Amino acid sequence: MTVPTAGTEGTAGRSGADGRGGAWWWTVGWVLLGVGLLAVSVALGRPVSERVADEQAFLAAQPCGGEGSADCLRTIRGTVLSAEMAKSGRATVFRVRLRGPVPAPADRPLDLERHGGLAERVGPGDAMDVTTWRDVQVSVRHDGVSETLPGLPDEKATMLVGLALAAVWGAGLAFVAAFGSARRVRRLAAGRPVRPRVAFGPAKCVGVVVLPLVVAFAVGGVWDAWTAVVVTVVLGVLTAVPVTIAGLRWHRDEEPAAAGV
Repeated sequence: MTVPTAGTEGTAGRSGADGRGGAWWWTVGWVLLGVGLLAVSVALGRPVSERVADEQAFLAAQPCGGEGSADCLRTIRGTVLSAEMAKSGRATVFRVRLRGPVPAPADRPLDLERHGGLAERVGPGDAMDVTTWRDVQVSVRHDGVSETLPGLPDEKATMLVGLALAAVWGAGLAFVAAFGSARRVRRLAAGRPVRPRVAFGPAKCVGVVVLPLVVAFAVGGVWDAWTAVVVTVVLGVLTAVPVTIAGLRWHRDEEPAAAGV
């Protein structure tokens, strides 16, 4: 029987201790990441009720009458000062500016679709009607052709829910990873076999991050208010769960049993 030397024992002990120490740091890191993502989800979820209330008020808004309610749809008529193609982020839009003075929010640039019907009809000196609600540009109209502008209140609540869902699901995965790291420490301490970590790179995060946002965008165009929020949560969970499970099983390296013996 071969007896290991003292130097060999010391090296093995230090190697095991280093492995356990590194695994504990992974555990702490995953827990902190999960807590941070939960905090982000709470911050994103808090304004949802306010956004839903704005959405309901917007959907119930009527054209302004003689009383001039603050929540009515107001039509502002102006004259086009300039109309040209312009960059808005990475997109190209047909940007129209009205000649002042015009009340807000019609005094801001109007970004229309570059290939829309108005892009071929509108030019400097043309009259244009801008429908507004509170401080939101709702739509524009010229010569019988109208176009709805982006960024309406009925598009915001579900996207916030989608972002919050992505953060919650990411936090859940972080806590699962923390549990796995802690289990790894215990198995190392007991001298038991340890499974290799499951790689979960950027490609596998599509189901966690992108799917809730796609679901939120699609649901926001079909349902309104709290119905859209509930449907976003249900569909987000139903789609993220199987995709995450598939990601955990995808390309998982099954090491031979001898690796842990």
